[in-house]
Amino acid sequence: MSTKSYVLALDQGTTGSTAMVFDHAFNVVGRAYREFPQHYPRPGWVEHDPEDIFQSVLRTGREALQAAGIDAGQVAGLGITNQRETTILWDRKSGRPVHNAIVWQCRRSAPICEQWSRVGLAPIAREHTGLVMDAYFSSSKVAWLLSHVDDLPARAQSGEIAFGTVDTWLIWRLTNGAVHATDPSNASRTMLYDIHERDWDDDLLAGFGIPAGILPEVRPSSGSFGTAAAEHFGAEIPILGVAGDQQSALFGQGCYAPGTAKNTYGTGCFILLNTGERAVASDNRLLTTVAWSVNGKYEYALEGSVFSAGSVIQWLRDGLGILTKASDSEALATSVKDNGGVYLVPAFTGLGAPYWDMYARGTLVGMTRDTGRGHFARAALEAVAYQTRDLVEAMVRDSGQALNSMRVDGGMVANDFLMQFQADVLGVPVERPAITESTALGAACLAGLAAGVWSSLHEIKKSERVERVFEPRMSADERDALYAEWLRAVERARGWVREPATVGA
Repeated sequence: MSTKSYVLALDQGTTGSTAMVFDHAFNVVGRAYREFPQHYPRPGWVEHDPEDIFQSVLRTGREALQAAGIDAGQVAGLGITNQRETTILWDRKSGRPVHNAIVWQCRRSAPICEQWSRVGLAPIAREHTGLVMDAYFSSSKVAWLLSHVDDLPARAQSGEIAFGTVDTWLIWRLTNGAVHATDPSNASRTMLYDIHERDWDDDLLAGFGIPAGILPEVRPSSGSFGTAAAEHFGAEIPILGVAGDQQSALFGQGCYAPGTAKNTYGTGCFILLNTGERAVASDNRLLTTVAWSVNGKYEYALEGSVFSAGSVIQWLRDGLGILTKASDSEALATSVKDNGGVYLVPAFTGLGAPYWDMYARGTLVGMTRDTGRGHFARAALEAVAYQTRDLVEAMVRDSGQALNSMRVDGGMVANDFLMQFQADVLGVPVERPAITESTALGAACLAGLAAGVWSSLHEIKKSERVERVFEPRMSADERDALYAEWLRAVERARGWVREPATVGA
């Protein structure tokens, strides 16, 4: 075991950054969190300032170490997990971004995806990358930047520009520009990476018009990504683990065996099913993705993505003003006996799996004069559970296996009403772990393995602790009737807007 027994995990999410310090016994001994600004230049567009992202990570990292009562010299390794697909381009010499980060939720590049589909690139992308043609992924965001930022194509061709998802941006900044790298889990979300050949895809790069010279090196998820310079946390810390947030949560939940699954409730909602060393193609519009690369092995997962989960509660708080804080949603939802026939389809940035409708929009149906704030809150929370059932049904059809239970994590799992309703709608037990921030735990485990803090996956697996199991209480007839109404509401939301199908839109 390493003489340095602590691991620092940096969890860079869509609306905020969390840093957590774990000791050898997997106890959280230090924690910090900071939100940062969201930017919405136009309807359906979402941006972040990359400097806001980096500073939030830097500050939370320092605060978590302080809360733990340790200094950086006692940390064996640093793990990074991140919001995926969010796209940043920056100047290699100055380190300055050429534009705000285009966030995974952003819909601006939908016309580019339509154009690529028209010229026959969608089937190639699906076969090579396991992804569907959608503005969700990084490739069309890069293409949009190349076509909208002055002189950028020439600078990219000449090697002046670097591309990265958020993990790559953080590695670059923490190593003071010494390392330009990512891991396979993040690379597999760009729609530029061949998950079978395990390399950047020359055919897609050519078809999309993206120069290969901007791409980072792909390194194993558990291994060396350089060293965070001493100026950032007070001493040098080796960066030893990197994974996209949902794959990191799968790892943190101990889903190492094929057939195990988890659902993370964050800004979005994501179910991943481990399929082992085999990349399983989906017949139900799920994604095939790299789970991680550990101990020389690639492992894969099937994934279903919900774009709006925790962000719906943020909307109730910040957009409508019916909540003072997000945690008030449970009390407000339980202030009414049922949903009163009200259904909210939170397609604020389109619908993810299994619909993949870039032009769906948020829809609230079933209101009467008696509808009140409680019904809004209840409909918002129920929508998260219904969207999860959408994904589970598709996953069961793909895998041919019934779901026996659901492991959960993320900020929303503290909401007992949501967890009970989720169990009711799925008809299976929902297991909430003692450490609900599995995303950060996964990053810590990846780094700790490489550092020698933990000797094996078996040692990590033994540490699992379940805090509560929510058993389903609802009859099959009632759950199916409620779900049928949800599906009616989804049909009202689909295809609501159409945008000009041109790259320059």
